[in-house]
Amino acid sequence: MLKRHGFSLKHRLGQNFLINDTVIGRILDLAELQPSDVVFEVGPGIGTLTVAMLPQVRRVVAVEADRTLPPVLADTCAQDGEKLALIQGDALRVTPEELEHAAGAKPTKLVSNLPYNVAATVILGTLQHMPSVERAVVMVQAEVANRIAACPGTKEYGAYTAKLALYGEVTGRFEVGPGNFMPPPHVDSAVVRIDRIASPCEDPIAVAQVIDAAFAQRRKTIRNSMGAQGYDKQQLDEAFAAAGIDPRSRAEKLCVQDFVRLHESLVQEGVVPAP
Repeated sequence: MLKRHGFSLKHRLGQNFLINDTVIGRILDLAELQPSDVVFEVGPGIGTLTVAMLPQVRRVVAVEADRTLPPVLADTCAQDGEKLALIQGDALRVTPEELEHAAGAKPTKLVSNLPYNVAATVILGTLQHMPSVERAVVMVQAEVANRIAACPGTKEYGAYTAKLALYGEVTGRFEVGPGNFMPPPHVDSAVVRIDRIASPCEDPIAVAQVIDAAFAQRRKTIRNSMGAQGYDKQQLDEAFAAAGIDPRSRAEKLCVQDFVRLHESLVQEGVVPAP
């Protein structure tokens, strides 16, 4: 297909095309696609995953940065091409409204072999800004998968993990070696499934800001890290006491429920960062 279209791989776009049908089948098993689903796909590439999804869903709305790929996708997906809505552009700049307009409906699932340079941002941004997306099944670099699924107290656990836990939980994972791609990447990969959960708080964006402040200086105690971000330490101590959190703890020891309680205590104490 690539030879027929005279296509050359672009390393700057992180193009490593998935070519193993068994892996594609396992992705579809995790996704549990339904005929009513509108799937959001980022970086469809030559369409090996796209063409497998199209017969199973209402619509696939795909965002592709490479301007030379649409003819390849049109060829690959010709049989069910009427179900494919392709947006040419940067997935980090495309709005939920643009996706809904192109697809004719709001996306219900994110299923992608994600470009690794934007994978973490795409996953969190989708869950934050597209509440209609109930599940994400995504191929990412193995170390990113480790961060996504990390438990408090481990070295992989960080601000990203805690913020993601405000929206979803990992319910599946499998590993994918370099030989399943063309060309083979220099890193190991993994597919993770994240199912949306009922939010543990009323204002996840505000809780995310607390998480960022707590992890801003990871080696410091949560009190010192947040103090360095402009929070008054005396007021912080009152909020820590109300939330039942030891101010000498480090951020990586706290679970997402701890951060939710801390945010609630900060609100009750009227604590805001100094300008």
